[in-house]
Amino acid sequence: MQKTIVAALIAGLHLAALASNPPPAAKSSPKSPAKTAAPAVDRAAQERQALHALFDAAWDAEAAAAPEWATLRGDLRFNDKLADRSAAGLAARDALARDLLARAQQIDGTLLNETDRVSLVLFLYRYQEEVAMQAFAGWRTLTLGTISGAHSALAGLARNVPVGNETQVKQWLARLAAYPARVDQEIAILRQGLALGWVTSKPVLARAIAQVEGQLPDDVTASPLYEPFNRMGVDASVRAHYQSLGQAALREHFYPAQRKLLAVLKDELAPKAPESGALAGYPGGDKVYEALILRHVTLKLAAGDIHTTGLREAARIRAEMEKVKKEAGFDGDLAAFKKFLYSDPKFFNQSGDELLDGYRAIAKRIDPELPKLFAQLPRAPYGIRGMPAYTGEGAADNYNGPSMDGATPGWFNANTLAFKRRPKWAMETLVAHETVPGHHLQISRQVELGELPNFRRQSQYSVFSEGWALYAESLGPQLGLFRDPYTRFGHLQAQMFRAARLVVDTGIHALGWNREKAIAYMIEQTGHDPAFMTAEVDRYYAQPGQALSYMMGAIKMRELRARAEAMLGPKFDPRRFHNALIDQGAMPLPLLDQRINSWIASERGRS
Repeated sequence: MQKTIVAALIAGLHLAALASNPPPAAKSSPKSPAKTAAPAVDRAAQERQALHALFDAAWDAEAAAAPEWATLRGDLRFNDKLADRSAAGLAARDALARDLLARAQQIDGTLLNETDRVSLVLFLYRYQEEVAMQAFAGWRTLTLGTISGAHSALAGLARNVPVGNETQVKQWLARLAAYPARVDQEIAILRQGLALGWVTSKPVLARAIAQVEGQLPDDVTASPLYEPFNRMGVDASVRAHYQSLGQAALREHFYPAQRKLLAVLKDELAPKAPESGALAGYPGGDKVYEALILRHVTLKLAAGDIHTTGLREAARIRAEMEKVKKEAGFDGDLAAFKKFLYSDPKFFNQSGDELLDGYRAIAKRIDPELPKLFAQLPRAPYGIRGMPAYTGEGAADNYNGPSMDGATPGWFNANTLAFKRRPKWAMETLVAHETVPGHHLQISRQVELGELPNFRRQSQYSVFSEGWALYAESLGPQLGLFRDPYTRFGHLQAQMFRAARLVVDTGIHALGWNREKAIAYMIEQTGHDPAFMTAEVDRYYAQPGQALSYMMGAIKMRELRARAEAMLGPKFDPRRFHNALIDQGAMPLPLLDQRINSWIASERGRS
């Protein structure tokens, strides 16, 4: 493919047209003259073979470069290793991305079938984006976060690592033993950031420090890193032996390494940490934010335009909130109504366990209603569990998808520490978002699309997955949810939360908002608990642009549904539409737009 085509891909422009109208063939490599001379049918077979060989090579190379991710997706070939984050290791991975992109550019898209052509476009998009981000050396050193990051990556893996036999237990022990070297690599990255003027902001750094400390209780068996040794699938005769080895590994390897990291965070980074994490305050940060908007929204949009969209959506949702307040018979203004909803004890659970029970009961009510809205459903099960304590009371609830081998279910990770801050009226919309018909349904369905290349079954575009989950919340009334004014307000609050993110993320990174203004705006618009909103704003500093994906994706999906309903009339079937949205896996919004246009055309032709 020509360089102009790739430039269009990374800009998020003309992506749909590329999928349906492939570009002219790239020039043949001088090393393969036979390819040019071969009959068309042979060349098509050669191109398809080359394409899938490239997909397989990329899949294997990425697994070797990111063993932790390979484990999570069910690929256990590198289950005893950690990623090489040394300067040489990172340079090798960058070179790999450039090589894969160059090889993909040599594939002749005109000779591929539709599925392979879309796969090629997605492959090019992915690696063009990776290569583009290589230009931002300073940004790439900000590896600490509020929910996850380099400081908590191994603890996150511990919850999901397989330990079903002695071999797998030994592999986990090997990873613990390798961790000190991994921490040294991370410290080198953080020091590089110091030299480049890129240091994590004080609020985000404080949360990272607290999370590291939370992983180091005096009793090593209480550490989240010890959790795998409590669920080992080994014979009782050796169980105590491996638990003893696990305790020793934590004392000798993990604890010293984390304490070393903690000292660097406190003694070297904290004195240099800026008060604000706004990208505008870092060298070249404005260009980084432009790139991150493109990454997370997959559209070339200006921050100011997204900010305006957020203000418009917030006004629309606020009007709906006013209607619900009247339905509830509340006499005061909207601010007083929000305060009432957070102050009356009847709206809250009394423990983390009660909160989990409530979430599970809601999920059981939703499950049997799903065939009303989907023509096909995934097979993978899901569970609802509490988050580890070290993540903190302010951490956002989240979801982990099932592994590709079917050995691990999907998980909704609920913040049970925050049960006093999670009102009952907000629970239904959160379950719909994180489980079904939200994240679990979409992601597990994608994993099970075995006819697609592996990378498409695991691809992630936050604007697609988060946009879908937010759209899925709006299906609640058809699933028996939001039957009273309070749960309807909970749903609207969740929508407002994502609209306000558009305003605040762009506000702090591009429009000069400070942290206090951002927190105050989030509290005012949503009525959410201040501690939760403070943690959320810090998350936007740690993950610029990611918060834009929810509402921007949902807006596009609402638009696509309205288009399909208008063009199909009585032929519109929401069950078939929903599967059309998710049954090609995650993809950038321009390509999704084209796919739905094609689906509408095919539906119009159905008798």
